[in-house]
Amino acid sequence: MSNPKRSKIIAGNWKMHKNRGEAKALAEAIAKGVKGEKDLPIVVLFPPFTAVSTVGDVVKDTSVNLGAQNMDHHDSGAFTGEVSPPMLLDVGVEYVLIGHSERRQFFGETNASVNLKLKAALKHGLKPVVCVGESLDERENNLTDAVVRRQVGAALADLEVTDLKTLVVAYEPVWAIGTGKTCEATEANRVCALIRATINDVFRSEESAPVGDSIPILYGGSVKPSTIDEQLEQSDLDGALVGGASLTADEFLPLIKSAQKRIQALVKV
Repeated sequence: MSNPKRSKIIAGNWKMHKNRGEAKALAEAIAKGVKGEKDLPIVVLFPPFTAVSTVGDVVKDTSVNLGAQNMDHHDSGAFTGEVSPPMLLDVGVEYVLIGHSERRQFFGETNASVNLKLKAALKHGLKPVVCVGESLDERENNLTDAVVRRQVGAALADLEVTDLKTLVVAYEPVWAIGTGKTCEATEANRVCALIRATINDVFRSEESAPVGDSIPILYGGSVKPSTIDEQLEQSDLDGALVGGASLTADEFLPLIKSAQKRIQALVKV
């Protein structure tokens, strides 16, 4: 059973979808759908950069949080096309995705750059969602555990336990995103448990409770209303980083509702 003390999170990554008008309408529908609800998970929307301010205006003073899909680790400078942590804060961003699989695959992000971005996010008070996960080739060669451990360890290099208070990790099996292949809920949970154990290994201390036990870990592999309930029943899975199903309120709101029911069930235990 999932730890009731860990935050439950449903996050929508809109990727390169939605112009400002479309983003405004979707954010309004989601904010309206959760208005007045109790026992909600943390809801975060990650619109494209052109719509961040627009969505921020919509969700301000609601129970929906604003995120950004990426950032540079520098505060400012001659870095054409990049956005800095202070710029994100200036438009009201609270959460930021770091090391998403598409950033690693298509834009050359490395474990080292993920570490730099994580440090920068923490320095500026942004809440980082660090993404890790293996490719199809890595899975078929039984490298899942080694790859995930390496990614987690590298991301957390040179950090202190006190830096992890706002950390969120998302497990993205790249081979299960938009491919028609499915990562079973129990396997997703096994890898999430591995991530948690790796964090505990990195910050092992006999003087305090294992820090990994308190960090929310999300699943991000083609999450849908038809799969979310089984996923949320897993002991080490605390929510979802949602792609395609976050692009309509009709699909995204049921995911929030499922997490809400899970929270209510945990409270009763």
